[in-house]
Amino acid sequence: MVRIFITGSSTGLGLMAGELLVEQGHRVVLHARNAARADDARQALPQAEAVVVGDLATITAAKDIAAQVNALGRFDAVIHNAAVGYSEGHRLTADGLPQVFAVNTLAAYILTALIERPKRLVYLSSGMHHHANAHLDDILWRKRPWSSSTAYAESKLHDAMLAFAIARRWPDVLSNALEPGWVPTRMGGPSAPDDLDQAHRTQAWLAASDDPKAQTSGAYFYHLKPRRPNPEARDAALQDRLLAICQENSGVEMT
Repeated sequence: MVRIFITGSSTGLGLMAGELLVEQGHRVVLHARNAARADDARQALPQAEAVVVGDLATITAAKDIAAQVNALGRFDAVIHNAAVGYSEGHRLTADGLPQVFAVNTLAAYILTALIERPKRLVYLSSGMHHHANAHLDDILWRKRPWSSSTAYAESKLHDAMLAFAIARRWPDVLSNALEPGWVPTRMGGPSAPDDLDQAHRTQAWLAASDDPKAQTSGAYFYHLKPRRPNPEARDAALQDRLLAICQENSGVEMT
């Protein structure tokens, strides 16, 4: 039995992964954006050990979420599932950052840096990342006209970069990324063609499985099988630039 924290898990794939992990006998802590969603999560998965509450759109709240998680004790794995989708408008957070970057990229960085180091880290990317460019010179979209789908794809590339950067820097942690497929969740929409039954299994497998194939680091998966990521995700120089940008914007250092 292992203990897992899952961000963005009051509904959708995060909740599905939590349900599967509980079925397998593991201890799960969920995360919800606000109190109402937390109540929904408790009703959906009453076996959850706890529900951490906070909106990952702001730096202060992301830091507070990390503190809440640490107060619960150490976790064996953290699944970075929380995200806003590819139809998000150009909304700025209270910190003046595009919400897509704040939630999908920066919050994952902050939680990684501040949550007591687990044995395994799992980051949800997307098939859309394959066609993206990291665009670290304009990660905050101050020079380019806004494109919601491009911003989302870039953020999912950033998540893969973060996973591989951690795998490189923290050899004692298994850090991997995956794409769940385009599935009919609230984010994916009802016409999404991929298999919803498979979409949550890889993250649960990477977080808790004794399968030797899951006990790897710096890998990228789709439906339990290795897949080649966007080559930019493997670029160590780009990874280090991304970490520096996240540190500069959050004030949080990755040690």
